[in-house]
Amino acid sequence: MTPSRDISRLIEIMAALRTPVTGCPWDLEQSFRSIAPYTLEEAYEVVDAIERHDAVDLAEELGDLLLQVVFHARMAEEEGSFDFGTVVEHITRKMIRRHPHVFGDGDARTAGMVKEAWARIKAEEKAEKAAAKAALGIDAEASANSLLDDVPRVLQGLAQGVKLQERAGKVGFDWNDPKAVIDKIREELGELEAEIDAAAPHDRLEDELGDILFAVANLGRHLKVDPDAALRRTNEKFRRRFGHIEAVLGAAGRRLEDASLDEMEAIWQQAKDKV
Repeated sequence: MTPSRDISRLIEIMAALRTPVTGCPWDLEQSFRSIAPYTLEEAYEVVDAIERHDAVDLAEELGDLLLQVVFHARMAEEEGSFDFGTVVEHITRKMIRRHPHVFGDGDARTAGMVKEAWARIKAEEKAEKAAAKAALGIDAEASANSLLDDVPRVLQGLAQGVKLQERAGKVGFDWNDPKAVIDKIREELGELEAEIDAAAPHDRLEDELGDILFAVANLGRHLKVDPDAALRRTNEKFRRRFGHIEAVLGAAGRRLEDASLDEMEAIWQQAKDKV
């Protein structure tokens, strides 16, 4: 079997890998649940390539992510649920429906108008999906009961916090001023400090720290700054500056373990002007 630019070849490769007896033992052992962590990992590697401005890696990582879609679709086809074509049909239908200003007679002259139309159409789709499930006898008692139900619990913490508060903000459960959010952060910091002073148990400390992070995520939303992206940016800055400490000490023939905190802090301050 040879490589190809045709998606059908990738589908054929996955089918071969999942064929009993002649396929790959590892691939045959996998399930939706076992593959899910790899799907998340590949999505993050796509983001990493984007942030590094590495087009070569981006092409490869997008391929890895596409493989995850094909993998899930193949397992679904094996159990008779759906196939890759169904996945493509669903997303093409959704894109056409949610862009009536492009594929129909809708009118959306600004990005804001597009966003409003998208939200309205998405709500219509949600109601239709619930009705379709009910017609099939699928128990949807816990679904479509809350405005927050469509925020995936599997989302990473900060991203999930932003989505939850974004949904709540649409019905007015929100602050109008970013400075009010900063006041909330100060309040939460005070509560955490009080728990530390009281030698509170671990779960109480976890609760209070979570409240701080939730408020920080909300501040990012108000400032139109992605908190995950901001944290990744700071992580990279830390890598560069800590690397500067290592380089300076290494050039002097010294190890990190032999340097005092004050020495490392002084070099860190120098790094702030360089990296």
